[in-house]
Amino acid sequence: MSIRPATLAELPVIVDIYNAAIPGRQATADTEAVTVESRLEWFKAHDPATRPLWVSEIEGEILGWLSLSSFYGRPAYNATAEVSLYVATTAQGLGVGRQLLQHALTAAPDLGIITLLAFIFGHNQTSIKLFERYGFTSWGLLPRVAQLDRMECDLSILGLRLGP
Repeated sequence: MSIRPATLAELPVIVDIYNAAIPGRQATADTEAVTVESRLEWFKAHDPATRPLWVSEIEGEILGWLSLSSFYGRPAYNATAEVSLYVATTAQGLGVGRQLLQHALTAAPDLGIITLLAFIFGHNQTSIKLFERYGFTSWGLLPRVAQLDRMECDLSILGLRLGP
């Protein structure tokens, strides 16, 4: 399995992996599929030198992706990034998420990132446990801030300091 920066040509696969997560109501607050066109600006905002978007692949097949996005959009937060992680349904349970997250933790200091944040639905215990395995702890809870199919959902904020 290799991890490398995503290319624009791979955006359709990245979008497909993301869209496959929507029906499960575990990993995203989107309730309808997104389009490649609607994610183009998001893709362009991911500069490999500062806010990368990585894909994990085996023999040319993309199994998942992880992005580091700017948090809150103000200069004082430049050393903080939000982690987003999605794994193809066919690759779940194969360690793709673990490898992508470990890659991000290793690369973050060289990107000038010392704080990582993850925003995860409170009912998504699989993802919460994954992030906790890598040292993330609970930094906050936004109770019942999302509505998914008439169910009110909490949003857990997990954080990890990589630097002093």
